[in-house]
Amino acid sequence: MFKLNQLGKHLLVEYYDCDVETLKNTLLIEKYMIEAAEAAKATIVKSVFHTFNPWGVSGVIVIEESHLTIHTWPEYKYAAVDLFTCGDMLDPLAAFTLLKMKLKAERFDLKKMLRGSLKEIFKE
Repeated sequence: MFKLNQLGKHLLVEYYDCDVETLKNTLLIEKYMIEAAEAAKATIVKSVFHTFNPWGVSGVIVIEESHLTIHTWPEYKYAAVDLFTCGDMLDPLAAFTLLKMKLKAERFDLKKMLRGSLKEIFKE
């Protein structure tokens, strides 16, 4: 998927037509995000999640290799997710696939970005 010519891999994901009850459930969202980090083979440092009133969840899983974040809008059956990993040993696509299944997303939009081009960093 990616070659080690960059410092990181960043997946920007839009999940559509997700399960409303899942998107409202902070504990379940945190559980799924932890599972996604584990699926990517990441080393979890800390997780922080917040529940909005009347609904919606924002959260971050800080990993040694960067972070995974989620923001849910149950009223729109929508979740925005960032999966940012550094190095070439992690598999952010595994995290993407797990979350697609757990959120019961019927549609998605996935953008892949390479971060920290070593060619640009060492340009003279």
